[in-house]
Amino acid sequence: MNHLHLKDLEAIELDEDQLFELRHLVAEGEGGQLEFKRRASDPGRIVRELIAFANTHGGTLLVGVNDDGDISGVKFPEDESMGIVETLQKSCRPPLVYHESVIALTETKFIIRYDIPQSDKRPHFFVDKGLAESYVRVNDMSIKASAEMQEIIKRSKKKKDIRFAYGEHEKLLMTYLAEHTTITLDQFRALTKLNRFKASRKLILLVLANVLKITASEKGDIYSMPLR
Repeated sequence: MNHLHLKDLEAIELDEDQLFELRHLVAEGEGGQLEFKRRASDPGRIVRELIAFANTHGGTLLVGVNDDGDISGVKFPEDESMGIVETLQKSCRPPLVYHESVIALTETKFIIRYDIPQSDKRPHFFVDKGLAESYVRVNDMSIKASAEMQEIIKRSKKKKDIRFAYGEHEKLLMTYLAEHTTITLDQFRALTKLNRFKASRKLILLVLANVLKITASEKGDIYSMPLR
């Protein structure tokens, strides 16, 4: 959608039901599907958060809310919106589906709300100076997605039955997880003596087959047995 214009804001009226819903939402605190931003001073960072939502389970981002949940609002939402929308158009590939709305706190203070569904075109990337990076949402953080995570996101949309061979490497992995509960790609490589490509392919297939669960972290992906 196009960014906000002053004439659009003049038509927005105070809505008590909308304010009640906003306060209820903010009271939940930041999490896997909710992010607060005081201002849109760094539109690129906000777009990365929106990409993370689209690549994971969808979510809502509120501009004008502090990290501690204080609903302070912004005075010029049209300016805040412009930077975000221009960055989305310039840097997000493929284009992102989103809904932008404005909530009036007072006659001079507003909240900008972005609702992002889980995308059918995931993974989305933030492209800047020729570098394309993707992000996923983990708890209240947006984390850069590894090549393995990107492949899993892409292939998981197809919902096809995944076949894999349960051989010596898989047996070693299951034995390791029975004792340590989690493993990284590098640890799996050391355990099996496989090269990076082959180790990566095996872990991806096991995740797609729901034998393993992958969790992104700032230090790298962590693989574990899914809860049954």
